[in-house]
Amino acid sequence: MALNSFLKIFMPKNTVFYELFEKVAGNAAKMGSLLREEVAEPDFDKRAAIIVKLEDLEHANDELTHNLFTELGRNFITPFDREDIHYLATSLDDVADYIYAAGKKINFYKVNPNDPGMQKFSELIEQGAHQLQIAVGELRNMKNMRKITEALVKINSIENQADDILDFSIERLFNTEDDAKEVIKKRDIYQVMEIVTDKCEDASNVIESIIIKYA
Repeated sequence: MALNSFLKIFMPKNTVFYELFEKVAGNAAKMGSLLREEVAEPDFDKRAAIIVKLEDLEHANDELTHNLFTELGRNFITPFDREDIHYLATSLDDVADYIYAAGKKINFYKVNPNDPGMQKFSELIEQGAHQLQIAVGELRNMKNMRKITEALVKINSIENQADDILDFSIERLFNTEDDAKEVIKKRDIYQVMEIVTDKCEDASNVIESIIIKYA
């Protein structure tokens, strides 16, 4: 019996890991779109309603991540390295956590999100989370390597753009804002939004490691 055929006997028949990862990535993508919607919303109360939706999705992802770790402890055979499963679950959870944190801070600080930096960050976050969803969705069979690679390259580009936006936004803030409290509040929001793109890149790096090993 060929080695591959022999190993298939012991491979898990369920696809629970892929299903959970796809749900987590899907929720993160929804959160990215909601954050952009929040930043475009001038009304405080309507933004608050969007933040509630972000919170619900963040809690849902916490539960899904817990389920991933439970399955990791329960299954002897996993679709790829246990360490990579742990890293990917953690990094995707971080993306959701920081999107929620960014959305929450906007209303907590009572800032006007009609700001060039926040607007651009929200666009990049939405794009990054969407590209992550694409890449995660292709892990199930790893047949469309070009699609995965293109998504990972875009995530890397988004993170680089976010670095530039952070520098530009903080420079503009110091040049145009006289209120020290506003400077502190907006700078904090910029930094958290930039961290979201860092976390997207972290998840992207884990996916790259997985496809190098198993594609």
